[in-house]
Amino acid sequence: MEGCYRGLKMALAKISTSTIYTCRSCGAKLVYTFVDLGTAPPCQRHVTPQNFDRAEATYPLHAFVCDACWLVQVPAYLRADELFDQDYAYFSSFSTSWLAHCEKYVGMAVDRFKLDAASKVVELASNDGYLLQYFVKRGVPVLGIEPTANTAAAAMEKGVRSHVAFFGVETAKHVLNTEGSADLVLGNNVLAHVPDINDFVGGIKILLAAKGTCTIEFPHLQQLIQHNQFDTIYHEHYSYLSLTAVRTLFARHGLVIFDVEELPTHGGSLRIFARHESDPRPIESTVEKIIAAETEFGLTSINRYQRFAEQVRETKRLLLDFLIKAKRDGKSVVGYGAPGKGNTLLNYCGIRSDFIDYTVDRSPHKQGNFLPGSRIPILAPERIFQTKPDYVLILPWNLRDEISTQMKAIREWGGKFVVPIPKVEVF
Repeated sequence: MEGCYRGLKMALAKISTSTIYTCRSCGAKLVYTFVDLGTAPPCQRHVTPQNFDRAEATYPLHAFVCDACWLVQVPAYLRADELFDQDYAYFSSFSTSWLAHCEKYVGMAVDRFKLDAASKVVELASNDGYLLQYFVKRGVPVLGIEPTANTAAAAMEKGVRSHVAFFGVETAKHVLNTEGSADLVLGNNVLAHVPDINDFVGGIKILLAAKGTCTIEFPHLQQLIQHNQFDTIYHEHYSYLSLTAVRTLFARHGLVIFDVEELPTHGGSLRIFARHESDPRPIESTVEKIIAAETEFGLTSINRYQRFAEQVRETKRLLLDFLIKAKRDGKSVVGYGAPGKGNTLLNYCGIRSDFIDYTVDRSPHKQGNFLPGSRIPILAPERIFQTKPDYVLILPWNLRDEISTQMKAIREWGGKFVVPIPKVEVF
């Protein structure tokens, strides 16, 4: 009987849809489900007051794992130009801790790679100039490549030259012909947002100078699994990355990862350093160290991925238990932030304004609108001090320290903070 039950679980873990998907990295057939979060609208497509009475389109949020190259991925249910358009609501510069992280990176890069006025730095998905502005201040020439015109316009106001385009082989050829090669190509939290990652990495190969360096930062899949960070799964994130999968991807295009750093950002990230195969720089021991840690954790075993779905279900149950008890006790609950991850969390858990009165966000581009799916109103942070809620649920839980410091005055009336990930914690 136990053997039959185990076989049933294995069958259910495989894709139940009739559609056949293939891995966007290696092309292998996708057989196994990582987690199925149902359906949801695009997480950055906030509902305006004018569109409040209109229905929202929702799409599957079903993540698979490739058992050939170990890339976790959501199929491209939506094209990139449908997600990243002129109405894109994410501006990177509204987090002070993220800006500090970026300024520190620029100092490291200038020193380590000897960058100066004769160098060229290109950032892929440069958003509102949040990072390149610090190179500009140091006199290092920059170019941002950004597909969303509204954020690129904000970057240019900061003095950051920007080219509005999606990056890939064709864009790389254009920039190479008009600007020359880049001594440093960087991308922060962009590799996950690319539906055709072979085209993207192929573009890096073209644009990177012979002795140039590419650095890419991305949330680490191992941290996602270990800490139940399922809310980072949404349509804008096509892929969920391990060093194992990324090293295979880069090697396919003649790029070698020669160093890697572990970072605390976004719940635990990696920063990889890549070079051309012909570049003789040695491969640091950090690369094999993290590869070995991923293997030991189970990232090259299908069993590790199949256990994740139950972790997600339990996280949902714990959050709903807290909210139900709070409301039955007559407590008021509001949110802080309107991040993409928050919308995955709220929609998967079925949380609406019956549990959370409203949420607040520092970005004026989001204020006055409503969260997609849940339709929870987005207000300015000052609203919290007017209504004095009992609990503030921090949706961008990776910024808990920054937010709890900024909003520490809620303790004056006995208010408390709550984070939902990796499990509900009241503090």
